[in-house]
Amino acid sequence: MKLLNTYDDRDDAEAAEALLKGKKRLASERDSTVVIYNLFGQPSWGNFHRLGMFNLRELATLLEQRAAWTPEQVARHSEILATLNIVEKNYELPIPNHWL
Repeated sequence: MKLLNTYDDRDDAEAAEALLKGKKRLASERDSTVVIYNLFGQPSWGNFHRLGMFNLRELATLLEQRAAWTPEQVARHSEILATLNIVEKNYELPIPNHWL
């Protein structure tokens, strides 16, 4: 399990935890008067998609319209892939070829 996301609100953190598949754990941490909630789980593209992270929902929409992309959509796809390349390295999680 790895740290997937951090939340300021307990309800948001618990809702996100409920979305995850596989092993998961929610841990609270207090810093002075602020409590944060760390969500640990199995890093997978499915879990990241369920959490709404890394613009994966936008990527799915873009890929559905791939045949008719405008220059702006091509640029946005490149921006999203640049982020996903960082995620790929941090979590050792290969990007599916059909996203490229």
